[in-house]
Amino acid sequence: MACLWRDKPSIFNIFVKKTIMENTNFSNQPPQQNQFNNNDYQHSFMQQMSLPNSAAVLVLGILSIVLCFCYGLVGMILGIIALVLASKGNALYKSNPGMYSLSSYNNLKAGKICAIIGVVLSSLYLIFVVVYILFLGALFSVMPWDAIGH
Repeated sequence: MACLWRDKPSIFNIFVKKTIMENTNFSNQPPQQNQFNNNDYQHSFMQQMSLPNSAAVLVLGILSIVLCFCYGLVGMILGIIALVLASKGNALYKSNPGMYSLSSYNNLKAGKICAIIGVVLSSLYLIFVVVYILFLGALFSVMPWDAIGH
């Protein structure tokens, strides 16, 4: 039994054949400079680069959440570094979005969100640690140490 869908040309195949025929230079003359070459657009689209530091931003953002309970300092430092790298990468993507892949931009956005969450959690935990130390200091300063020692 023959597959019917293999026998019929698809719209995609027709489009590809038409594009190849239009962009193929059968003569030995160089293409005109002012003519828009669809091949260049497709070639640049197929070879999009990933944003620099997009993976690093994602890793630092996740680590800032994981390490936010290390007295709040480690997570805050990692989160701030991730936010700085994310802002540079975002500016780079906004200047030329066609040059970079969408998946790396999504990694950058996810890392930025994780970094924001990590900085907020780290700052809350740091505030908690400072208040706890102040509370213990006030508690120990009020204790009657002379009565306990005798």
